[in-house]
Amino acid sequence: QTILTQYLLYLPVLRSFTSKNPSSDNFDFLFAHRSALILLFIVLQAHLSLAEKIPVSPRSEFSQDQHHLATTTSHQSLPFRRPPLCINPSLKMQMDSNPQTSSEELDKVCIIGSGNWGSAISVLVGRNCDRLDHFENKVNMWVFEEMVELEDGSTRKLTEVINTRHENVKYLPGVKLPENVVAVPDLADACRGATLLIFVLPHQFLPRLLPTIRDAVRDNCRGVSLIKGLDFDQDTKLPVLISQSIAESMGPDFQCGVLMGANVASEVAMGQMCESTLASRFGAPADELTRLAFDSPRFRVQHVSDVAGAEVCGALKNYIALGAGFVDGLGLGGNTKAALLRVGLREMSKFCRMFFDGIQDRTFTESCGMADLITTCYGGRNRKCAEAFARERLANDVIEAPNAQANPDENPCDDSPASSVDYAHVSDMQCAIMWEKIEAELLNGQKLQGTLTAKEVFALFESRNVVAAFPLMKTIYEIAFNGRPIQQIVDGIVVDDVAASHL
Repeated sequence: QTILTQYLLYLPVLRSFTSKNPSSDNFDFLFAHRSALILLFIVLQAHLSLAEKIPVSPRSEFSQDQHHLATTTSHQSLPFRRPPLCINPSLKMQMDSNPQTSSEELDKVCIIGSGNWGSAISVLVGRNCDRLDHFENKVNMWVFEEMVELEDGSTRKLTEVINTRHENVKYLPGVKLPENVVAVPDLADACRGATLLIFVLPHQFLPRLLPTIRDAVRDNCRGVSLIKGLDFDQDTKLPVLISQSIAESMGPDFQCGVLMGANVASEVAMGQMCESTLASRFGAPADELTRLAFDSPRFRVQHVSDVAGAEVCGALKNYIALGAGFVDGLGLGGNTKAALLRVGLREMSKFCRMFFDGIQDRTFTESCGMADLITTCYGGRNRKCAEAFARERLANDVIEAPNAQANPDENPCDDSPASSVDYAHVSDMQCAIMWEKIEAELLNGQKLQGTLTAKEVFALFESRNVVAAFPLMKTIYEIAFNGRPIQQIVDGIVVDDVAASHL
């Protein structure tokens, strides 16, 4: 900067001198100085831009001993801590002015959950914490301890397998986890001193875990929920955001955002390009620092402030996906499914605005809205299980009408009077047994969220007398739990009043 200033001050003198002595030598002299000035300015500007735009640097300078310390498989060892090297002044000022962040303290990340999605997100978070200077290198991942059988027939603790093979052989086999992601079976140990919690487990387990988590984390800790679902107030029966339930259980100063989007876990883990939406209101710079924990060139994260809209979309899309599975089970094509998705998105928007304030139209066109609905209705576990449910129902539901012969070429969805086939209702108990069987056979110990959400949401509709306002969700529920014929899924695809909807 000093050299640059001297050049700038000396340039007018050169210009004045050469104007009075217009010889070729003087012109060459000025031209050489101008060229040097331009070159120096470009070099300095490039260095300044690099320092401002990339407030991080890779940890490639680790020594072998330091790298071993940072990625050790023992959860009791201390992580390697390196002071931030390149935090630009404006970001540092924002960090120091926000009680949730400090430029003198590195963010310590803990992932609560280690299933399919938890293991997949640990790949991204582990890599980012390894390369970003404002995060501690080591990432604890709480793992519910269980015994797993290996290829050679031996059994070992899941945490031991993850920490030695760096692979979750049960829930995400074949995918290498970063070595700085450490599986910890004790919840308090995993969360101790954490400043950023990532919740990624079935929400029904949260009530018994949150007291232990609250006592272990730092006072300035914040959270991000990747949980797809809703809570419901026991007294009012109104929906409650899971992120809100987490925040209330963790204490008055705790804030919780959500990460929702079109993110099939296996595809994310394999590095296929996708988008996701971080919805939070942590304030600057905590929103951006949190986004950077997940963001990568192949996992592109946008930030919005509409936490309620993003989270409710993440829950209801599993409900709609049951209907998509029914459509697939019937062998219907893309036209029918497209119509179901359109109506489903409109009912999701209607639900959000009916029960929550501050909903933004933009949310439904982000990854957490339309994109997540499309992905879930074409490739998610809820669609897969619903298709299996539909096929099993179809194999048992057809009853010949008296004195009639079924036409093998007849459309199974034909509801015209000439149809000669009737379809039997099955009991509520039979439906419940089918879902349990399918879940056990197809999900390898994981839980189906769509059916649970459907039960809770439909109970809300009944308590508020608004069932008729959601014809598609009503039809899906009755098919899934009341034995209504699968073929009637098309009856729920209703064209409503466009003027009455925001979408």
